[in-house]
Amino acid sequence: MARRQVDEVRDGVELTSLDAEAFDGAGVTKRALLDHLDAVAALLLPALADRPLSVVRARPGQAPFMQKNLPRGAPGWIPTVDVWADSSQRTVHYPLCHDRRTLLWFGNQRAVEFHPTLVPHGATTTGELVVDLDPPDGAGFDRVVAAAHPVRAALAELGLAAAVKTSGATGLHLVVPLSEPLPVEDAFAATRAVCARAAALAPDVATTAFIRDDRGGRVFLDPTRVGGATLAAPYSPRARPGLPVSFPLTWDELDRVTPADFTVGTVAGLLAGRPTWAELRPGPAPLPEVLLTEGRAIPVPRVAAMHEGKRRKRARERGE
Repeated sequence: MARRQVDEVRDGVELTSLDAEAFDGAGVTKRALLDHLDAVAALLLPALADRPLSVVRARPGQAPFMQKNLPRGAPGWIPTVDVWADSSQRTVHYPLCHDRRTLLWFGNQRAVEFHPTLVPHGATTTGELVVDLDPPDGAGFDRVVAAAHPVRAALAELGLAAAVKTSGATGLHLVVPLSEPLPVEDAFAATRAVCARAAALAPDVATTAFIRDDRGGRVFLDPTRVGGATLAAPYSPRARPGLPVSFPLTWDELDRVTPADFTVGTVAGLLAGRPTWAELRPGPAPLPEVLLTEGRAIPVPRVAAMHEGKRRKRARERGE
């Protein structure tokens, strides 16, 4: 078999096909992807450390796809952790990404998106709450920004504050640091309560309806990003034309930017002189007990949606 042509070597990693598109329709080269990962490595790697990593990869002629298992033939120096997946009834061999050469290796494999779990492997507590704002299809970024403000207001009423970043797609991620770690289930309950309070402040803008058809064109406040769930890491690209990047913002910037402002072609030039994601995180604050009381009374969204779906199906079968 002919040896592949190596265009460049960085940190001992052989890089190939650098002038090809990162994926079909990306409008960005693989070189630009790797240059971005190199530029943000010191900022991105802390969000990946010790966390099972899923990546979205792309291959020429194929749509991007999510990959959880470390691929066969990967270098032996990439560590893995084994996690049992109840949904698929199998063990997943997740990679860990601790250093620049691993990041570059993934970039050379056309890994475009980096989705670590929200807690390190084996952790049963978390030091933060996460609210994922998911706008309806076709909605402008102004809609999701409008929904972020009542979340911020609901948090402020409780003595809490959040850092905000673009998802890199169409939404926003709000992260609330806590002064004391919480069991994951308690964090889930508290996040449900925060979302319910925010939706009550702006019912025409935001909703906690898990069933998409019930959202009525409003922004979904998703409380399910907790524990072993994943989230696009700060500074991670997303597999969309132009390769937009999940980018940390100040609250003052939120109303005057769009996700398209932050791409693998622009982010490196924006980093100098601006605060990092770690610096934008507010000081940790104690969680009010009332959030746990309220949240525990709110059904788990996926379970509630499953029961509601079954109820509606039975009603249709009865012709109601």
